[in-house]
Amino acid sequence: MAEELVVVQNADKEEKYKSLIPQIEGLLYGEEDLVANLANIASALKYGMGFFWVGFYIVKQNELVLGPFQGPIACTRIKKGKGVCGTSWEKGETLIVANVEEFPGHIACSSDSKSEIVLPAFKDGAVQLILDVDSDQLNDFDQVDQQYLTDLMKIVEGKL
Repeated sequence: MAEELVVVQNADKEEKYKSLIPQIEGLLYGEEDLVANLANIASALKYGMGFFWVGFYIVKQNELVLGPFQGPIACTRIKKGKGVCGTSWEKGETLIVANVEEFPGHIACSSDSKSEIVLPAFKDGAVQLILDVDSDQLNDFDQVDQQYLTDLMKIVEGKL
C-alpha cells in the first residue's frame, strides 16, 4: 500500500487521471473492506484532482446513504429519483451537470457546489453505490472526467 499520493503538478486533467488511477489501484490492492477502499478513493480523488467534494452514496434499502467522503458536510440520505445522485441511481447512468442550479430538483448540500458528475457502480445489474464529485466552478466536468471516472468505477465494481 502506498504511503503517500504522488500528485502530478502543472499537468492537464487527463495526465492527472493517468497518474492517479494506477495509484488508486495500488491503494485497493489486497484490501477487501469496501468502506476502507471507498475512503481512500475519495481522498485520492479530492487531493489528486483538487475537487471541491468527493464522496460515495451507498444503496441501503430504498435510499442512498452517505458513505465515505472528503469535503464539507453532506446530505445524509437521498431518495431514488431525487437530485442528481438520486436521478443517476434511478436511471442507472452517469450524469454531468454543468450548473447544478439548472438541474430540476437539485439538492443543495452546499451552496458552494456549482457543477457535478455522478456515476453509478453496479453489481448483478443493480446500482449498488454512487460516486458524486462536485466542483465549486461552473461547467468543470467533461468527457475526460467521465472516461477516467468510469474506468475507476469498473475497479470499484470489482470490489463489490
